[in-house]
Amino acid sequence: MRVMRASDLRGLAPVVIGIIVILIVVVVIPQAVQYIGKASGTPANIFINYEGVLGKMPEPWRNLGQGGEEPKDMLSNVVSEIKALRPEYIRLDHIYDAFNVVSGSSGNLQFNWEGLDGAVNTILATGAKPMLSLSYMPLAISTGDIISTPKNWNDWGAVVQATIEHYSGRNQKNIDGMIYEVWNEPDLFGDYKTYGDKNYLDMYAASARAAGRVRNVNLFEIGGPATTGLYQNWEERLIKFVAQQNLRLDFMSWHRYAKDLEQYEKDVKQVRAWAENIPALVNLKFYVTEWGHNSELDKGYDNKFGAIHTIAGARAMMGSVHRAFLFEIKDGPGTEKYWGRWGLLTHEKYGTPEKKPRYFALDFLNGLGPFRVSVDGEGSWVKSIASTDEAGDMKVLVVNYDPAGTHGEAVPITIDNLPAGNFSYNRRDFMGNTKSLRVATTSATWKTTEYFEPNSAAMITLDF
Repeated sequence: MRVMRASDLRGLAPVVIGIIVILIVVVVIPQAVQYIGKASGTPANIFINYEGVLGKMPEPWRNLGQGGEEPKDMLSNVVSEIKALRPEYIRLDHIYDAFNVVSGSSGNLQFNWEGLDGAVNTILATGAKPMLSLSYMPLAISTGDIISTPKNWNDWGAVVQATIEHYSGRNQKNIDGMIYEVWNEPDLFGDYKTYGDKNYLDMYAASARAAGRVRNVNLFEIGGPATTGLYQNWEERLIKFVAQQNLRLDFMSWHRYAKDLEQYEKDVKQVRAWAENIPALVNLKFYVTEWGHNSELDKGYDNKFGAIHTIAGARAMMGSVHRAFLFEIKDGPGTEKYWGRWGLLTHEKYGTPEKKPRYFALDFLNGLGPFRVSVDGEGSWVKSIASTDEAGDMKVLVVNYDPAGTHGEAVPITIDNLPAGNFSYNRRDFMGNTKSLRVATTSATWKTTEYFEPNSAAMITLDF
C-alpha cells in the first residue's frame, strides 16, 4: 500500500476546497434560500379589475354536516339559525344505527323510516337538501357490530336500494337532487381496506349496483369513499375499480382537517390527476364532506381562530371543490358549554344554543355578491375574494390567516376600471369595527392601503 505524504495532501487541498464550494453553491445555498423564503413569505399587493367578472360566485361553504353526537334529530331546535346561513346541503351520518331503520333478517328486511324522516324533514325545513352518508351497518344484517361487514353484500344492497327509493322515489318522499355517500370514514370506522376480506370496494360495488336497480326516482348522486384524508391507495383504486367494473361514481369525497391551507389545494390537484385519464369520469365532482382545522377537540372551534380558518379555507377551495361540508352544525352534550367541539352552535344542555365565531364566518362569506371578480396579487397569508352585485356595487373580502397567529400586514389594494363618479368606501371588520368615507374621484383607478392584524378579516364595500 502506498503511503500518502504531506506534499500529496497539500496538492489535493485546492481540489477539496473546490468540491466544498460547489456543494455550498449547488446544495446548501438553494435550500437555505428556500427555507428563508418560506419562513418570510410573500406580502400581498391586491389588484382588482372591477370589469373582470368571472361568472357566478362559487360558494362551496354553503354545505354543512352534522355527526351522530346523539341518536336523535339534533337539528330540530336550531332550524331558524341554520336557515339564516342559506345552506344548499346538509350531510348526516349514522343514519341507520341512530334511527334504527332496519330490522328483520336476511331476505326478510323491514324498514322503519319514521326517525330518519324526522331528521330529513328538519333539513328540508332549513331550505337545504339532504346528503345521507350510508352508515353504519344495520345490526339486522351485520356479522358483528355497526362497523362490521354484512352477512352478505346482497343484504347491504337491499338496504341501499330501499333508502334511495324511499327518499328519491317519486311516489315516496319525492326529493329531487339527493346525495348518497357510501359510508363514513371507512378507513377509521371499520378498518376497511381496498383489498382483502374487509374490502370497501365490495361495499361500493354493492351500493352502486343497488343504485342502478332503483326505478321511478328523481335525479340523485352516489359516490364516496369519505376517507379521513385523501389517500392514493383509496381514491385511485376506487377510480380504477369503478372504471373497470362499469360502476356509477358521481363524486369523489374525502375529509380534510388541516391548519395548512395549501393541503386543501394539493388534494384537489392530486385527485384530478388520478381521474383525468378515465373518460367515464370526465364529469366527476369533488366533495370535501368534512373539514376544519383539527379533527380532535380544539379550543379554536370556540374562538375567532376557527372562524378565520373557515374564511381562509373557503377561499382556498373556491373553484376547485364543488362542495365543502363544514363540520359540524351543533356540539354534542359535553361536560361544559364550550369544550372545543366542532359545532357552529353550542348544545342546549347549557341553555339556548349560542352561535360561535365560525357561525358568523359563514354569514360573513354569504355577504359577498353573486358575481365573482378577478383578483391578483394575493400573498402567503393574505387572500381575497372580490364580487359585484346586480346594482354594480362591489364587495371585497380580505382575510389574513396565519396558523402561528403572529403575522400582521399592511396591504396595498388597487381597484381598476371603476365606473365614473364618486363612491362610498366602507370597511367592516369581522366581529369588529366599521369605518366609512366618501371618495371623490374622476379616475378609473383607486388605491388604498389597509392594515390587517394576525388572523383577521374584513369586508370592503364600494357603493356607487
